Amino acid sequence: MSNRDLVFVVDDDPGMLRGVERLLRQYGYNTVLFSSAEAFRNHNDFEKALCVILDINLNDGSGIELRHHLKAAGISVPVIYMTGSDNAAVRKAALQSECLAYLEKPFSTESLIETLKRASAELA
Repeated sequence: MSNRDLVFVVDDDPGMLRGVERLLRQYGYNTVLFSSAEAFRNHNDFEKALCVILDINLNDGSGIELRHHLKAAGISVPVIYMTGSDNAAVRKAALQSECLAYLEKPFSTESLIETLKRASAELA
């Protein structure tokens, strides 16, 4: 793993946040959890971030909009999207934002961990 070991997880579903946190911990990743788009927007320390896992449909915003916010702020951190309501237009917008992966809930452990390993290799 690179010296970046933090995975930021943004989801308004507390159960999903806890589940992803447990899963990532099992694979040696540290996490910072955000339960809203606003909480994530107010965060400004991305130096040790390996990746951001963004839910696309948040109660107070869009994960895709958050990705654009990061880019506009000059923050270059890989993004993995997750969604429980897939549709072609959203998938296209997500992929055009240069994400590492677009995962449909429920997603497999392997699909998430393999994507994180790719992110780590790209930063090495």
